[in-house]
Amino acid sequence: MIRQHLESRFPNLGTSGYSIESPQTINYNCIAWAVGDTTRWWWPDNVYFWPSPPPREVTVDTLVNMFERFGYSVCGDAEYEDGFEKIAIYADQNEEPTHAARQLPSGRWTSKLGRFVDIEHTIDGLDRSEYGSVAVIMRRPTATTS
Repeated sequence: MIRQHLESRFPNLGTSGYSIESPQTINYNCIAWAVGDTTRWWWPDNVYFWPSPPPREVTVDTLVNMFERFGYSVCGDAEYEDGFEKIAIYADQNEEPTHAARQLPSGRWTSKLGRFVDIEHTIDGLDRSEYGSVAVIMRRPTATTS
């Protein structure tokens, strides 16, 4: 039943491959998951936690600015690079941010799907879905990189 629900919302998951990695929780969302926080919901509105100073606007630029505060910078592609961890910011057709995913050391991606589960997937597993498409890829050196 969970798989049917996921594949109806994200049609590419069924063909690109994915695995469910956690039980459902409302404790955190995709933005928090991308930065490693599993204790609260992050969103740049006036309701949820947001670490960056005002203005709190729901734009891709706002998310980019926030991730920059965590050491990420915009990069060219989603390919795995040894010594870096990457995040992908998704946006809808109106260029409004909808989701963020984090790349794993395996080169696959991990996402928290709203109030639902965490999954491991390919970068295009969520593409052209209710999340839209990848708008920006960012990277930062991993802790082992000097």
